[in-house]
Amino acid sequence: MAPMFLVSNEPMTKAGIESGVAATFPTLNYRKEGELKAVLERLNMHRQQHAAAKGTYGVNIIVQKTNPLFQQHLDACVEAKVPLYITSLGNPKTVIDAAHSYGATVLCDVTNMIHAQKAADMGCDGFIAVSSGAGGHAGPYPMHVLVPMLQKAFPDKMVIAAGGIATGQQMASAMILGAAGVSIGTRFIASTEATVSEEYKKAILAYGMEDIVLTERISGTPCNIINTPVAKRIGYKQNWFERFMSKSPRTRKYFKMLVQVRGMKSLEKAVKPGSYHQLWSAGQSVAFVDDITPVKEIIERLIKEYRTSLGAVSAQF
Repeated sequence: MAPMFLVSNEPMTKAGIESGVAATFPTLNYRKEGELKAVLERLNMHRQQHAAAKGTYGVNIIVQKTNPLFQQHLDACVEAKVPLYITSLGNPKTVIDAAHSYGATVLCDVTNMIHAQKAADMGCDGFIAVSSGAGGHAGPYPMHVLVPMLQKAFPDKMVIAAGGIATGQQMASAMILGAAGVSIGTRFIASTEATVSEEYKKAILAYGMEDIVLTERISGTPCNIINTPVAKRIGYKQNWFERFMSKSPRTRKYFKMLVQVRGMKSLEKAVKPGSYHQLWSAGQSVAFVDDITPVKEIIERLIKEYRTSLGAVSAQF
């Protein structure tokens, strides 16, 4: 279960653990003092209580210098001995060293071979291969190119396919390519455990893959969102001044921080029930989401479809 900003929550994570998957969430979903520490304590207890299910949990940490809570959140995660880390948007070395000090696993978000090589040189355990079509921050390459390229170049690293996956059939396709697993996000927005607005959930059902657009205006980094009237109004490209401020050595750190804080507030406003500010992150896999169901049922359906798809492939040969 992929980490989704302002969407992934404790009930979703617990349901994922009970269903035997690795359920992850961004640490930035918990920004109040002591909030993350309390959640981690409850998740550790829940994992112990459901050890037979063999599920686990993990955190996604933004390692960019623009994340003001980075060190505070990392310290809380290390203290709780979080079993799995996913790093995004920056140098993962600090997280890798801290996690490996007690045997945790670190997967790094990568969208190309250059970033993958840097992460591998720093000692990561594997990659989240973020392909085109992913919700939120997305890469430029299709899964059927990126995953086998990573698997070929780094045979000793775990490769998890991400982007555009919402069915067991797509999951089977990724595994045949050489992935060790898949990371699914958008499908879980339309779950009963998700506490986002009903309007957001219904949008996941109503919109199709052609309605997903890439914008730089929310965080400064290419991000896939639903092309609502609000998205059209704010636009998709940074203007010349924003690009200048983002690249200037004197201003880029603080300007990027400003853009990200502004984007976070806008997204937070949009996901709340009763909001008319329709700015919603989602991937192209919205095309395959037709109902709002519990996390457990979503996972059971994925597994059933996965096994059926593999059986169909085997029968052809």
